[in-house]
Amino acid sequence: MKAAVRQKYGLPGDLGVKELSIPAPKENEILIRVHASTVNRSDCHILSGKPLVMRLFTGLFKPRNAIGGSDFAGEVKAVGSSVTSFKAGDRIMGFNGGLGHGAHSQYMILSEQRAQKVMVPMPSNIGYEEAAACLEGAVYASGINHLGIQPEHKVMVYGATGAIGVAYMQFLKGHGAEVTAVCRGGHMELVRSWGAKKVIDYETEDFRNDDEHYDFIFDAVGKISFAECKKLLKPN
Repeated sequence: MKAAVRQKYGLPGDLGVKELSIPAPKENEILIRVHASTVNRSDCHILSGKPLVMRLFTGLFKPRNAIGGSDFAGEVKAVGSSVTSFKAGDRIMGFNGGLGHGAHSQYMILSEQRAQKVMVPMPSNIGYEEAAACLEGAVYASGINHLGIQPEHKVMVYGATGAIGVAYMQFLKGHGAEVTAVCRGGHMELVRSWGAKKVIDYETEDFRNDDEHYDFIFDAVGKISFAECKKLLKPN
């Protein structure tokens, strides 16, 4: 199998494509044939080893895992004798972030316990590329499902067309909330089609001058501060 391998922290040029043996799953492991992966922001940080505090978890002087990649979509190729949650032939998708990774390879191994945490069945109406592209954003945005958002809530999403922003929009549509989206002008109609009631073009308008007051404001791109948003939030 082919895999993107690195021996040190650094730049994309420090990666090399190598031919490796396909691993055999142990009794509690799952062998996955990876059909699609991505390069996301987490992968970039893991590759560079920055910020440095991250190396406490990923390896102090060199990467603990030689193969990176957290988003993956593919199929279960084989399972160990004690595995009951998945079977060969299952179409799956997952985000193996944190101390995981390994998706930048044609095959990867997960324990059944790990797979149950990071992997789910793929919907039948999407392809591998679509599945892999939505994972990191959905994982990071999924925290809003624990905030008790109701249809009567007004919510602003800043950066509504990035991976995390798109996921916010989908989750909020599911909750029935009234959404104001902040994005580039060229994407306004697209964002409206996702359910935004109001759209602000950040290239021509300052969202801070909005006359609405919101129950929640989500910054999907990490570019605005609480101080900037405070006057737009409802009391308490």
